[in-house]
Amino acid sequence: MGQPKVIFLDAVGTLFGVQGSVGEAYVRVAEQFSVACDASAVDQAFFAAFKAAAPMAFPDSEPTDVPHQEYLWWDAIARQTFDQVGVLSQFANFDDFFAKLYAYFASAEPWFVYPDTLNSLERWQARGIELGVLSNFDSRIYSVLEALDLAEFFQSVTISTEVGAPKPDPLIFATALQKHHCTAKDAWHVGDSYKEDYEGATAAGLKGIWLNRQRR
Repeated sequence: MGQPKVIFLDAVGTLFGVQGSVGEAYVRVAEQFSVACDASAVDQAFFAAFKAAAPMAFPDSEPTDVPHQEYLWWDAIARQTFDQVGVLSQFANFDDFFAKLYAYFASAEPWFVYPDTLNSLERWQARGIELGVLSNFDSRIYSVLEALDLAEFFQSVTISTEVGAPKPDPLIFATALQKHHCTAKDAWHVGDSYKEDYEGATAAGLKGIWLNRQRR
């Protein structure tokens, strides 16, 4: 296998993960607003709401409106999550809570960098391979990469909300390739989702590499 010109990497589940669980993080912030609930129930409700939601991509929005659309998308997920576990009405001001929660996930605190991440990035960088983030994350990815000291490794960041199409749509892969003036055959994409990352990249003509962290 020859050396690629560029390697794209997914973000959550590939470069970094959530400390504990999403449910634990949500409960941690909720407790600051005097709302207590079971983290495992919140985790289950979150993933149900996340799976049922429309893709986080806003093809008809003006670029300047995308951050607001992202905020509303996640606000709906959070409301559904706490409604499902029966504590939504316990928040005196859910808007204030959600603003805190949203900012929390833009910081380093809820995340951890996988042990293999830095070694891989440093090795590829030393070989002169260009690196890019290619993710269905929202625009908070920029602050998270900075907070986790990962931003310096990447020449590009391509996210679904800015492109208007999520992985596995070929448009997001084509957009990332254009940033590096690179053909699909000269690029790899590494990610933890078999459908979005491996199958999506392969269908778009890139070398797809499935990072099976969950041993599925």
